[in-house]
Amino acid sequence: MNKRHVSVIIPCRNGADYLAEAVRSVQRQNMPLEIIVVDDGSTDGTATLAASLGCKVISIPHSGPAAARNAGLKTAQGEYILFFDHDDVMTDGALLRLLSAFLKDTDFVSAKVHDFVSLELSKEDKEQLAPRPEPYSGLLTGAYLFKRQVFEKVGGFDEKFRTGECIDFLLRCAKAGLRERKLNYVASGRRLHNTNMGRTMRKQENKDYSFLLREKIRGGGVTARLIRRFLSDFVVRSIKIRTVGIEDRRCVR
Repeated sequence: MNKRHVSVIIPCRNGADYLAEAVRSVQRQNMPLEIIVVDDGSTDGTATLAASLGCKVISIPHSGPAAARNAGLKTAQGEYILFFDHDDVMTDGALLRLLSAFLKDTDFVSAKVHDFVSLELSKEDKEQLAPRPEPYSGLLTGAYLFKRQVFEKVGGFDEKFRTGECIDFLLRCAKAGLRERKLNYVASGRRLHNTNMGRTMRKQENKDYSFLLREKIRGGGVTARLIRRFLSDFVVRSIKIRTVGIEDRRCVR
């Protein structure tokens, strides 16, 4: 196995419409890597498509993104780990850029993503979407490259969350004092379409985020200031955190 081998883990449920484009964008990185697609109980031929694209495929009963990511972690062979969504597109050269940014004491490197609207949508559907006009930080999938040891230190993803598992994981990294290096670089494009989880599970997403942020602050070790610094502008700006009934607006961006 190459010393700088990267494992790219793609959790996917019924993602056949966009999976091929996502996988090919990873394959264009032109470096030693393995692509692991975790089929989370799909019914649309996702597993067959992934196998035909040359990916390593793991099939599990429908269990949610956290369980799918954990299943991928268990089989990953890479020294470095990156999670990627089945409907996004990786920037050419992104993995090499992220790898090259590691310093001796860096635990993980993070970059930015940019939104784009899926071309096949109707004019009416496109008008319902609101892509951010500028690249932004704080989105784990496609923009964070971790050393494998990170997961040995803080564990995997908490499967009790259906949508907030990435935020919970990053907060545990912060509490553990792990060292991040941030890049002002766009590593991937986040596709906006009619079935983004952020749209179809919005109510559950807000519930999970509010719960875990409140509990982390109450539990100590993770302050509002630390949350704001670590998670940047992706999620925290839309959530009002309450601790013992007092709203902390410093976290809202």
